[in-house]
Amino acid sequence: MSEAAKMSPLVGIAAVSVTAASLVGVGVMTGFIPTKGDKAPATAPSPMTAAAPAAPVAAAPEPAKPAVAPEPPKQVAAVEAPRPAPAPVAGPAAKTALPEARSGPRLEIPNIPFTDITSTAGIDFIHQNGAEGEKLLPETMGGGGAFFDFDNDGDQDLLCINSSVWPWARTKPAQPPLSALYANDGTGRFTNVTNGSGLDVPMYGNGVACGDVDNDGDVDLFISCLGANHLFLNSGNGKFQDITAQAGVAGEESAWSTSCGFFDVENDGDLDLFVCNYIQWDRETDKGMNFTLDGQLRAYGRPTDFKGAFPVLYLNDGKAGFRDASVDLGIQVRDPNTGAPLSKSLGVTFPDLNADGRPDIMVANDTVQNLLFLSQPTGGFQEVAAGSGVAFDNAGAARGAMGLDFASFRNSPAVGIAIGNFATEMTALYVCQNPGTTMPVFRDEAVSNGIGPVTRTDLKFGVLFVDADLDGRLDLFENNGHLEADISIVQSSQRYEQPPHLLWNCGPEEETEFVMLGEQKTSADFARRMVGRGATMADIDGDGDLDLALFASGARPRLLRNDQQLGHHWLRIRLQGKTVNRDAIGTQVELVLADGTRQFRTVMPTRSYQSQVELPVSFGLGKQTKVQELRITWPGGQQQTLIPEGIDRTVDVVQAEIPNK
Repeated sequence: MSEAAKMSPLVGIAAVSVTAASLVGVGVMTGFIPTKGDKAPATAPSPMTAAAPAAPVAAAPEPAKPAVAPEPPKQVAAVEAPRPAPAPVAGPAAKTALPEARSGPRLEIPNIPFTDITSTAGIDFIHQNGAEGEKLLPETMGGGGAFFDFDNDGDQDLLCINSSVWPWARTKPAQPPLSALYANDGTGRFTNVTNGSGLDVPMYGNGVACGDVDNDGDVDLFISCLGANHLFLNSGNGKFQDITAQAGVAGEESAWSTSCGFFDVENDGDLDLFVCNYIQWDRETDKGMNFTLDGQLRAYGRPTDFKGAFPVLYLNDGKAGFRDASVDLGIQVRDPNTGAPLSKSLGVTFPDLNADGRPDIMVANDTVQNLLFLSQPTGGFQEVAAGSGVAFDNAGAARGAMGLDFASFRNSPAVGIAIGNFATEMTALYVCQNPGTTMPVFRDEAVSNGIGPVTRTDLKFGVLFVDADLDGRLDLFENNGHLEADISIVQSSQRYEQPPHLLWNCGPEEETEFVMLGEQKTSADFARRMVGRGATMADIDGDGDLDLALFASGARPRLLRNDQQLGHHWLRIRLQGKTVNRDAIGTQVELVLADGTRQFRTVMPTRSYQSQVELPVSFGLGKQTKVQELRITWPGGQQQTLIPEGIDRTVDVVQAEIPNK
């Protein structure tokens, strides 16, 4: 990750050597580069730093969620120009008039409290990263997780991905660490059903992808690993079968896979698989770096000292058999100077940015430029990140990108892409300037939107757009945590454990579109520091608002129940494809309210960092009580319009039959 990159030569050599001196001056003047406070390390600090697993913290019993007045949710079918010189003033200067006070109502920031229900909800998982003092790079990455309905009972279950102890560990537990599958009873109470599920397989897991790869109605799982990956077919009875070998998706034994996701490349009705790979790593090379924080304490090495690794794109044959089509489809990009893979991928998602009805691929890379693969009319993809404005920061430098998300956060067709970056780097918010065109152009508006400065200090991993208060505007969530337990020795501004962020979307008419909410608005449970990594969201208790699961490195996750009580209405849409993939991944849903307000959602579980969110899409309606219509655009372009019956409920929509021509 990129702190060391910032303190290491890679990025600067690659992009900004000509402008370095001027940038430093600007940074000092703006306050983005401190002039004092942090100690200068004897050796450049690690870009990837973590510590031995933190001891689990017992959560205090949470208060019961206040009763909700509405009826229980029902399932229903259906460069500034030069200023002119001032004119000469004759006679005595006039008295300066004071500006008038701003008219209009003051902005009211809502209370959006979250309650930590991890323990009482039955989540007893503890992540194991294998840290024993050798300071090996994979220990820093943490695991992800997913909300998905594995048993088809209509509620969102939870999967927590575990890593492992090293084969050479001095001490080993009696039972190897396992990922954990929790069944939801519909009220947000969970039961561990891992044993005997088929998922009780030791592995050094990192990320997860959920999708019905054989279109049989059950959600299957792909788990990315350090080493061989795993594909588990859902048998439909709460059991999973490991079909990795016959499916052909194990990858290289030496590979280090991170985020992954299912999507339909060809719009042929079956789900294909994209797997991010990070760097070319091995234990001996890592230990040989002998990297330190202060010249004495060994620290986690820099990703800039390792070669990158290509991501992999597998095409589904329709029967859960896959072939590697990475080269054929153009998703392997090489550094033109070195010929090495131009990718150190940690995050991925699949928006349709060129409005052609086919998914594109947005990849977040660590210490090298981000990648954007646009789908092409002739098939395959073209890499256009630099030309589109999403490859670098505004100074032309690569950042330490972790997780990402995309959304139409302004309730317009213009898509924003949020990317969580390393400590001392701002979160990026790339906003499309020409939506609906074949070549999208983006501008990083993080500073003007109020996101940039307040997110600069912390190290951001899981990133999600979420309407936390159901007011109809998408807020921004970030799960944060550093890599090195001893980072404060060399950087006084940094801590290993860091608080998550919730940036409330107050609308484009305000001075800044986003405002960071403090503990008094979100609760002490929410603001508590942790070594955050992946994050996911779902409505776990059927009340319409979105709850959060935050994953950690070497520690317990946190399940945060959304306890907002603002009286806002909502509508959830659960879709099922017929000619398109059964999960309807890639489907776009537009909601039109009675006052003409439009909201946009995409069915896309692959978001955040090494994690997956629930399949249903949620709309906050605020105080409005009537939805004018829903406009659904299925993958490939088929459109379907309906008027939902009522609000504050989940609506099931099945893809309409296409009439024979």
